[in-house]
Amino acid sequence: PLIDARALEGYNPANPGWKDPLLTYRDALAMHAGLPGERSTVMYDVVAPLEPARRDMPVMSLRGTAVTHEFFGIVEAPFLHGQPWSENEDQAGADVVVLGHTLSETLFGGANPVGQRVRILGHDFQVVGVLKSWRVIPKYFRLGGSFETGREDDFFMPFHSAIRHETPTNGATACYRPREPGWQGLLGSDCTWVQLLAETRTAAGRADAQAWLDNYTSEQHKLGRFQRKVPNRLFDMVEWMEFHHVVSDDSRLAAWLAFGFLLLCLVNTVGLLLAKFSARAAEVGVRRALGASRRAIFAQCLTEAGVVGLAGGVAGLGLSFGALALIGMQSAEMQIIASMDWQMLLLTFVMALAAALLAGVLPTWRACQVTPALQLKSQ
Repeated sequence: PLIDARALEGYNPANPGWKDPLLTYRDALAMHAGLPGERSTVMYDVVAPLEPARRDMPVMSLRGTAVTHEFFGIVEAPFLHGQPWSENEDQAGADVVVLGHTLSETLFGGANPVGQRVRILGHDFQVVGVLKSWRVIPKYFRLGGSFETGREDDFFMPFHSAIRHETPTNGATACYRPREPGWQGLLGSDCTWVQLLAETRTAAGRADAQAWLDNYTSEQHKLGRFQRKVPNRLFDMVEWMEFHHVVSDDSRLAAWLAFGFLLLCLVNTVGLLLAKFSARAAEVGVRRALGASRRAIFAQCLTEAGVVGLAGGVAGLGLSFGALALIGMQSAEMQIIASMDWQMLLLTFVMALAAALLAGVLPTWRACQVTPALQLKSQ
C-alpha cells in the first residue's frame, strides 16, 4: 500500500510529488489487522549484535528483518531446518529467531541448530528454523527499506519482539511532524519506517483491499490526518519494482543498444553469407546437375549458418562471463548481481542460433535459385 502521510504544508494538487513507500507504526498495525486478503505481514530492517557462544569468535554485527510469522509463507522462504514461529509466539513477542543459512553455518557448522540458543541484543533467542541459501534478486520485499539487492539476511526475528526490545530500524525513516523523544515517541508519531506486505489472490480481493484502504484513510482524515487528497494505491510486485525503478532507465537504454548491436550484426552476417554462397554458385550448379535437390542445398546452407551461430554463441558466452567477472570485482554486492543463471545461458544459445538461422534464410534462398544449365555453360 502507498498512502501520503505528509503534512499539508507545501502541498500542490497539480504536482503531489513523491509519496513515502513506508508506513507509520500505528498505520502498519491497523492494516495488518484489518486489511482484507489471504494474509499480510509487517516488517522493518534491523541491525543487532550477536555474542557467539564460542570464545574464539568475536561479537558480530548482524543485519536482519523483523517480521510476523506470515512473512515466510508470503515470500515462500525455503526452510532447511525447522519452521517459522507460531502465531501465539508472534503476538507474545517471543524471543525466537530464524537464522539465515550463512550465519547458521558460521555458528553451528552443518549441524541442525533448532532448539539451540543464540544471544542477540543481549538476550537469549531460541532458534526455531534455518533457511536454505536464499538470495532474492531483486529483494522485492525490502525495496521500501534499505534498498539492498542481493545480500542474504542474517536472521529474522518476530516483529513484536523487536518492538519489545526497542530495536532501532536500519532502514529509511521519515518524520513529517515533530515527535516526542524516545522509543515510545517514535511508536506514537507520524514517522514512517514500517513496511507492509499483503497477499491477495484475485482481482476481487485486491479491490476489497483497495476499498478498505480508502475507507481507513478517510476515517483518519476526519481525525486530522492524511490531509493531502492524493489517491491511495496498491501495487503488485511488478508494479512495486517499477515504482522503485529497480530497472533503471540506463539499464533499459543499455538493453535497447544491445538489441541494436544485434540487429547490426545480423545485417553484417547476411552480407557475409550472401558473398560466401554467391562465390559457391558454380559448385551448387554442378551439384544440382548431378541430381541434388533444392531442399538438400537449402538444408546444407542453413546448417552452415547455424554452425556460425553456435560459434558466435560460444564466443559471446566467453565475452559475457569475462565482462561479468570484471563487474563483480567492483563490490561483493555487484558480484552477487552480476551472474548468469542457466535460463540466461540457454537463452544465449537459442538467440545466437535463431539469429544466425534468420540471417541465413535470404542467402540460402538465393543460393537455391542457381540455374544448373547456366552455371555449367559458364564453366
